Amino acid sequence: MTLAHRVRNRGGALAVIGALVGLLMLAGCGGSAGQTGLSATPASGHSPGVAPKVTFLELGANSCIPCKEMKPVMKGIEQTFGDQVKVIFYDVWEDPAPANEYGIQMIPTQIFLDENGKEFHRHTGFYPQADIEALLVEQGLTKTATQ
Repeated sequence: MTLAHRVRNRGGALAVIGALVGLLMLAGCGGSAGQTGLSATPASGHSPGVAPKVTFLELGANSCIPCKEMKPVMKGIEQTFGDQVKVIFYDVWEDPAPANEYGIQMIPTQIFLDENGKEFHRHTGFYPQADIEALLVEQGLTKTATQ
């Protein structure tokens, strides 16, 4: 193969890689597919034996800017609703399995499950704490602390 052919082949590969990177950038911070086991990081502990009424899944990445902005929101929701809500963070860049399981296209994505594990709400992007609180109150939860 001549040098010209090698350069053209590499150029094509670089164009494909560039296009993929561009698509990920257009999709917010990203989100991808893979086949590994689930690993969740509960944002904090809950009382043993107390079943939460809602599970709040945050699918994002530790190095994604909007995802980082969600960290204090997750903590605030835990403080405001106590054991009524279980908050779980998945870093889908470290473990893409949750992204596959929940079919996310962008991060951050918030998914809310009822006590039976059924999804009742989904949001993509930064989600203000006040909006999440209103959603949870609408689901019948009560605020146990005020911010």
